[in-house]
Amino acid sequence: MKAAGAPRLTGDPFGTLLDYERRSLAHVAGLPEQLDAPGLWRGVGYRIGDRRLASGFDEVIEILPMPQITPVPGAQPWMLGVANIRGNLLPIVDLKQFLEGARTVLHESQRVLLVRQPGGDVAVTIDELYGQRSFLEEQLMPVEQLAEGRYVHFLDRAYRLGDDEWAVFSLDRLARTPEFRQAAA
Repeated sequence: MKAAGAPRLTGDPFGTLLDYERRSLAHVAGLPEQLDAPGLWRGVGYRIGDRRLASGFDEVIEILPMPQITPVPGAQPWMLGVANIRGNLLPIVDLKQFLEGARTVLHESQRVLLVRQPGGDVAVTIDELYGQRSFLEEQLMPVEQLAEGRYVHFLDRAYRLGDDEWAVFSLDRLARTPEFRQAAA
């Protein structure tokens, strides 16, 4: 006798996976409401320096471990070089150095965000990846409190979540900035 809620084993692997998905989604109460809730903003959370930032899912193509980089002579100091990502040569940019003038300390668990830009994708370094973050309208705070230096041009809004302040960083605006697109020194 089959226990209630046990997987339906049909010999069809696809049917079994569909059954697992159906049962899994049945146990997530309120999921559809959370995905479409008015006033809810979701994105990828990360850190650059001491700033907690988040960018929209539509702006981050992929998150990858730091690839092997080949330096490019005559490039800006924030242009680390190029890397072969699945057969495509992509520029790798030290985002902290571009924004703050301070070099990122590269480490073994370093991550890069792949960002679409006109003419081809680019990878930008981040100091730490926090993963998916969700913010509600009532957590909004004045973005001016976090916007200084070069960040002023790229911050859309800010949220306070507990003791942490998060700024929404526009990777799309960054990728269209002429200075960012001109990596030659």
